[in-house]
Amino acid sequence: MKTMTYNYKRVYVWEFAVRFFHWLTVLSLIVLIVTGFIIANPPSLNLNVEAAKSYWFGYVRLIHFTFAYILIANLLFRIYWAFAGNQFANWRNFIPYTKKHWQNIFYVLKVDIFLQKDKEHKVENISIGHNALAAFSYLIMTLFFLLQVATGLALKADTSDWWFPKMFHWVIPLFGGDIATRYVHHILTWLFMAFVVIHVYLVLYHDYIEARGEASAMISGFKFVRAERIKQNIRSFVNKVKKQMKDGNIKGNIENDPE
Repeated sequence: MKTMTYNYKRVYVWEFAVRFFHWLTVLSLIVLIVTGFIIANPPSLNLNVEAAKSYWFGYVRLIHFTFAYILIANLLFRIYWAFAGNQFANWRNFIPYTKKHWQNIFYVLKVDIFLQKDKEHKVENISIGHNALAAFSYLIMTLFFLLQVATGLALKADTSDWWFPKMFHWVIPLFGGDIATRYVHHILTWLFMAFVVIHVYLVLYHDYIEARGEASAMISGFKFVRAERIKQNIRSFVNKVKKQMKDGNIKGNIENDPE
């Protein structure tokens, strides 16, 4: 069997802000899922104290909503960083608005999801940051998270003195009542759990197959990228700058590749 040897470069991809967002999201999701299931089906505890002196369920709700607010703030920070961060964190990576984005989505579906043979094996198909399909799926999950926030705050609105949850009181009539709203909130929890399982599997799969530091990159920030991929990115960047200079639009935005 023929063995191929490639030259790899260590590239700083994930900034500290992105890694902080990732791990805070992981922690928040774990806490929210655990406390959410307790709230949905609270266990019966035999305590040797009066009920009025036992406030454990109230603490569970406090922890749940505290981490919900933390996750909301974390998402707002990530949206900000989509404009302030490097090219791999940029918002353009998450919206498939170019032909190149869609080509990469179909490539990932073919090779990674349906495990079809990569006949051409073009180096540009292997993204440095998020591939286009992963980035687009994060955008979709963000929209689901906003729905999760809306339903959760709507359920809290009646018992809250704070104006923020009360802003979402209209969500309950929209879904036809408390029970339907709770079902939506609960089903979305299972959706997030399924997404986490798929996400972890694909990260470990890529780390094992490609050996580019896919998993460790979210700790160190560095990934290993084939040298010709970096050279190709530099050439693409230079060509775009030259074109903008020729068109007299050098101050315009230079679109990032779907990395």
